Amino acid sequence: MTATLTATSERPAEAAERRGRNLTTPALVVLLLGTAVLYLWNLTDSGWGNSYYAAATQAGAQSWTAWLFGGLDAGGAITVDKPPAALWVSGLFARVFGFSSWSALAPQAIEGVLAVWLLYATVKRTSGAVAGLLAGLALAVTPVAVLMFRFNLPDALLVLLMVAGAYCTVRAIEKASAWWLALAGVAIGFAFLAKMGQAFMVLPAFAVAYLLAAPTSPAKRFLHLLGAGAAVIVSAGWFIVLVELWPKDSRPYIGGSADDSLWELALAYNGLGRIFGGGAGGGMGGGMGNGNVGFGGSTGIDRLFGASMGAEISWLLPAALIGLVAGLWFARGRPRTDRTRASLVLWGLWVIVNGVTFSFMSGITHPYYTVAVAPGVAALVAISGRELWRGRKHLPVRITLAVMVAASGFWGFALLARFGDWLPALRWVEAGLTVLVATAIVMGVRRTAALAVVTSLVSAAAIGVATASTTHSGSIPMSGPAGYSSGMGGFGGPGEGDDSSAELSALLRDTTGTWAAATVSAQGAASLSLASGRAVIGIGGWSGNDPAPTLEEFKRYVADGRIGYFVSGGRGGMGGGGDIASWVADNFTAQTIDGQTVYKLG
Repeated sequence: MTATLTATSERPAEAAERRGRNLTTPALVVLLLGTAVLYLWNLTDSGWGNSYYAAATQAGAQSWTAWLFGGLDAGGAITVDKPPAALWVSGLFARVFGFSSWSALAPQAIEGVLAVWLLYATVKRTSGAVAGLLAGLALAVTPVAVLMFRFNLPDALLVLLMVAGAYCTVRAIEKASAWWLALAGVAIGFAFLAKMGQAFMVLPAFAVAYLLAAPTSPAKRFLHLLGAGAAVIVSAGWFIVLVELWPKDSRPYIGGSADDSLWELALAYNGLGRIFGGGAGGGMGGGMGNGNVGFGGSTGIDRLFGASMGAEISWLLPAALIGLVAGLWFARGRPRTDRTRASLVLWGLWVIVNGVTFSFMSGITHPYYTVAVAPGVAALVAISGRELWRGRKHLPVRITLAVMVAASGFWGFALLARFGDWLPALRWVEAGLTVLVATAIVMGVRRTAALAVVTSLVSAAAIGVATASTTHSGSIPMSGPAGYSSGMGGFGGPGEGDDSSAELSALLRDTTGTWAAATVSAQGAASLSLASGRAVIGIGGWSGNDPAPTLEEFKRYVADGRIGYFVSGGRGGMGGGGDIASWVADNFTAQTIDGQTVYKLG
């Protein structure tokens, strides 16, 4: 009888677990397919997206040297001002599928789907499949994530590799695995090759979580961290060594650096210069943040909630911070090796370190940088929400969970108000749902989990979908519906060329030298290169101030017949051309083509 009663009492639990397993796979497939549709649908409406990186993808598809070093032009004059890992992916993609708007933008969308999948897998290991699905969904619809996974900037690969590092760290914590921790180091090392020092901002989270919870002695935990640190150095440093050892006259100049050095680029222009401001290398100086939406707005603890960054990342941020504090408090008595608490520490430090850095950095800062915060916010909401839901029999826990829902709902209401007359009814629906669901949770009403998720995500998802339906171009894209989304620069736009320069494009297309033309700054060169399909030198790189090519190098290229034309000013250029422009004007005859001053060289 006892055996029969035991078996009978176990059957409902076993059946529920089996139903859960049976539903997990279809739900994951729906999540990933939905994410793919969101990120890939009408992707080419944005044309080249950021033409600067699109031109570098084109160069990588035409020249293996340009592909290896992240060259802006296939002739090998200068690189982009970032390391080349993201361009390795898009360049190979363009070689396989042919260079087009789609092949320039699709790699980032695929990276986004993979990031959602990896975040699901990471959260699932500590908090179960439902929490994993919620984390993946939250990341997928976050507006800045939708923006970046539909746009050709290095941030998409950066986020994917950082989430991969988190997955490996969680696996390492489970059994104190030095190998999994080393793999986390490899992921972050390659993330460095996507966007340099920004990748390292998650390392404190990984290290503290492992030191706290790995089930082995303190000495072994410390040694494992040393090994992972070595993995970071090797996986990031091999390319720096390669660049330093490669003969400089047979590779492009490292754009953005003052002395043709990738190491200097990492430390100055893309390192300390971003955090503390001031000019670095050949790039622009900092100090643009105060009052400038495209450059992050004013620094301060509220920056992530402000006019510049708030609508990008902060939709679930209040709920995530509440959940982090509550989760750590309710888990305070658990064993040191408790994996749920370790995951809260990992994702909490991820959000805090990235968030504080973005809030106070005074160098060049753009709102879309906050996409690096999105996985941590999504994971915190999912993990803490699941833990609180499990303890909902207790009134303090229900109150905390209701506060989380209310925080996301009412903050979503406030953020929607920033979009004026765009779907004004939505924010009132959000407010009504928030009051209803939060009250129901406090009162202990059953079956409110789905409504809590909808209430928390509806506003962010609406802006995320609106972002996906809006075209984006230029150097500083921002999320939001048409008419509210904005960007700066305008270096490229819808379409796979520039019809206004048809005559000039045809002229450049018929040249046979290494470079069809040269022009001032990389942005102008990118537009000409994309329109003509030929390599164009962007004198001075991104800012127009890089010392490449020098006047003597340029004279030699002209004497050797390697450059066909000089286009004065370029399209969207920021530099002045300096000695090269003056030398060309003094020695060659100008003509006007498509409203631009063009010199035939030789």
